[in-house]
Amino acid sequence: MKFTTSLKKNHEFRRLYNRGKSEVSSYAVVYCRRNNTQENRLGITVSTKIGGAVIRNRIRRRLKEIYRINEEQMKKGYDIIVVARVKSRYATFQEIEKSVLSLMEKLSILNPSPKSGRGSSNEVAVI
Repeated sequence: MKFTTSLKKNHEFRRLYNRGKSEVSSYAVVYCRRNNTQENRLGITVSTKIGGAVIRNRIRRRLKEIYRINEEQMKKGYDIIVVARVKSRYATFQEIEKSVLSLMEKLSILNPSPKSGRGSSNEVAVI
């Protein structure tokens, strides 16, 4: 991850839980707060309620990969925590990705995507 470091300290997590903005879906909860730096800090939480170590690590890897793939779209200077919910155990990668990205969009962490992409199917070439 190019622009990101890890949140590791308990007090950093607690401060974000108490003072950060949050959004909730059936697969995840995302907390965020500005950190006044030029990098993001990411924390991922997966409870033992979700399952054993193998399942928790699979969900953690999926959440890290979702972040890594979409890191270029993220605004810089935020502390972000993604908390997996029990339903994420049974979800596909695509369902979790769609859910997490929509939460980040609601929190205004994502840069706005361009409305008209190149090669739109509605465009007709006139010769």
